[in-house]
Amino acid sequence: MHRSLLIAGDRQDRAQTLRRTDHLAALATQSLIAEAELTPKPGLVDRRGSGAHNDLSLKLMTQSATVLEPYFAAMASCSQVRDLDTDLRMELAEIGRAAERAMFKATQGSNTHKGAIWILGLLVAAAARGEVWSAREIVAVAGSIARLPDRALPEHITHGDIVRNRYGATGARGEAVSSFPHVINFGLATLRDRRAGKFLEEICRLDALLSVMAELDDTCVLYRGGVETLDVVKSCAKAVLVAGGYGSRNGRQKMRELDRELIRRHISPGGSADLLAATIFLDAVERELLEVDKDQSEWEARDGAA
Repeated sequence: MHRSLLIAGDRQDRAQTLRRTDHLAALATQSLIAEAELTPKPGLVDRRGSGAHNDLSLKLMTQSATVLEPYFAAMASCSQVRDLDTDLRMELAEIGRAAERAMFKATQGSNTHKGAIWILGLLVAAAARGEVWSAREIVAVAGSIARLPDRALPEHITHGDIVRNRYGATGARGEAVSSFPHVINFGLATLRDRRAGKFLEEICRLDALLSVMAELDDTCVLYRGGVETLDVVKSCAKAVLVAGGYGSRNGRQKMRELDRELIRRHISPGGSADLLAATIFLDAVERELLEVDKDQSEWEARDGAA
């Protein structure tokens, strides 16, 4: 009888572990979809259309996020049972590169979520190592993983490498190594501040995005437009916030101006968008949500009424 109870308890523990990893993977995927659906975002894919992109759409972004879910689950499962060492770092990297290949296959070569795979993969792996952690605890562990060497790091030059060599911006890798300061200090801080002000969820998320854009050396912006365009993005995002954020009339006008300017320049702040998805994920984990909150945007209401 005692042995049977032990076996039953072991099975229950394994089932709880499985539910935890699958739940984290689902939250990561839902966060990517929530970021993509958030409307209106300046220069980015949303419910209105493709923004400054000519190879992306909301349907493609959603499809890509869905394809990545089992890879996030694999990262979570791997991290739960391994020591925090270079072997774990290498295995997570291998899963991440497999996720990239699956993404490119699903999108027929379009880069929808390469940066997000790295960012959310680390956060999922970190969150899987504890039961109930705060966002700050999760990013601290994610940073520790990111700082471990990846002995199988690919030798080919990426857009991030080009930007780092040209401008000194460290991109998603630097953000992770530093334990996600823009997510904690700007994304999450603004999200919570706006929620405390009783704003609608889409306004809270849009202002969180703007707060990241106003501070981040976004390598997507730098690669396409250089320092001058990055300065425009930062100053215009700050202008929206100073005007009252997207929840104010003046802020909405400033947002429209920013959107038009980014589309005119063919600039999309994709790095900031990835950090918004990370913000949404960490917020959901810390609040112990079963699923990511849906925003009830005016654009969704219009679609429903059509």
